[in-house]
Formats: sequence, C-alpha cells, structure tokens
Amino acid sequence: MIRRLLAALAAMVFLASGHLPATAQDKSIVVASTTSTQDSGLFGHILPLFERKTGIDVKVVAQGTGQALETGRRGDADVVFVHAKAQEEAFIRDGYGVKRFDVMYNDFVLVGPKGDPAGIAGTSDIAAALEAIRERQTAFVSRGDKSGTHSAELGLWKEAGVDITARKGEWYREIGQGMGAALNTARAMDAYVVSDRGTWLSFRNRGDLEILVEGDRRLFNQYGVMLVNPQKHPSVKAELGQRFIDWLISREGQEAIGEYEIDGEQLFFPNAVQERS
Repeated sequence: MIRRLLAALAAMVFLASGHLPATAQDKSIVVASTTSTQDSGLFGHILPLFERKTGIDVKVVAQGTGQALETGRRGDADVVFVHAKAQEEAFIRDGYGVKRFDVMYNDFVLVGPKGDPAGIAGTSDIAAALEAIRERQTAFVSRGDKSGTHSAELGLWKEAGVDITARKGEWYREIGQGMGAALNTARAMDAYVVSDRGTWLSFRNRGDLEILVEGDRRLFNQYGVMLVNPQKHPSVKAELGQRFIDWLISREGQEAIGEYEIDGEQLFFPNAVQERS
C-alpha cells in the first residue's frame, strides 16, 4: 500500500513539473492553413475522422496563405496546408518545406449584387468581367491580405490587362481580412468580390449577393500540403505531421474530403491519388 502511495505521489509530482511522457507530448500537431479550409467547415468534417484513427490532435491556425507560409517559415507549425502553388513551391525551394503534395481542388467565383451594375452576369470570361468592373468603377472588395485568394485575384486582374496597383480608386476597397469578412463587406456595399467556392457555399449572410461569373479555367484553385522541414526547425513533429499528410492523400482521406457537402453540393474535389498515379 505504501509503495502504491509513493508511486502515485511521484507521478503527481512528475506531472506537476510539466515533464509529460513523450507519448503525451507528441500526440498533437499544429497545421497552418487557409481560412477557406476552416471557414468552409472542411476541417470540422475530416479532423475528427483522422483523430479517431490516429489519436493525434490537430490544432489548426487559420490564416491567409501568405501568413500560413510565414508561420511555417518561423517553425511555428508542423504542417502547412494552403492554396497558392507558386508560393508553396518557393517555400520548398527555400528549404522550409520537405515536399509538396496536391490534395484537392475547387474553384474561385466572382460574386456580386443581383442588380449587377457592371453588367457581367452570365459571362464565363473572368478577365472581361473584371475589366468591365474597372471601366465602370463599380464597388469591388479585395481581401488585401496576401492570402491565396488575394494572390489569385491579383493574378486575374493581370490576366485582364489591368495594373490594379496603379489604377485602383475609391471603387476598389482592400480590407486586409479573411474571406468571411470580405463577403460581409461586399454584402454591405453591394460590391463584387472574388471568393473561393467552398467559403461561398458555407456563407449564410448572402443578402443580395450571388455568383455572377464562374467556369473560366483561370478560376481553378488547387490546394497543397507540406511538412515543415525539421532540419530548419528541430521542434517540428515530423513523424506525426507526415502521418497527417499521408492520411490526407490516402484513399481514406481523399474519400473523406470528397464526401463533404453543404446542401448536397460538394465543396472540394480530391486529386492527390490522380496526381500520384
């Protein structure tokens, strides 16, 4: 009895000191990801499945892609899961990530007021639509936060032949916030905004907003995942982070992504298996 009491007391002192067993310390990872994967509800669908299977707790830091990559560069995350392929490839080239994997895709859409003051509804030419918005100087909301969506939007202005930095005016409002805030601002201003489809489908405060332009191949939106390089940051939980990546690109993970729907509409389309075959 005394031996058991001494063992219990020693365990209490050990735990109180903060020296947890390695298994307890290691059973969580930090994933820096985009606001779209969080705001769309995708993580709420897939993470419980992964956690039940592996016992690994995933803590998500939801940021714009630029911020998420910076979090990875600082070593403050184990895994980065974002959607700006050129920036992701630079992250790998610079030695901050180990390897990049395609995971899934959806697309961007141009959302605007039903009244459509720029007269763009029905077109599938995103460049022509943006040029019409600029020419008529109708209200447009930009995330302005160096996110994947913001980077895509800037690329689309370039496709339209518009140097938005030089030609923006009061009609072009940069808010420096996430997709949900951008959609809420567009609703309040009766403005146009580029959104990822996943966040749009999960957005409930639509008011008079609706999708006006979709289907252009230039609106394709690919997501990728990378393990932060443990050689740069020894604190990275490489084994557990890789287990999460391996699950995402496995048949089980891909099926979980593909099964996620809102009102019967699929938000993300898994393509890791196709890319790896």
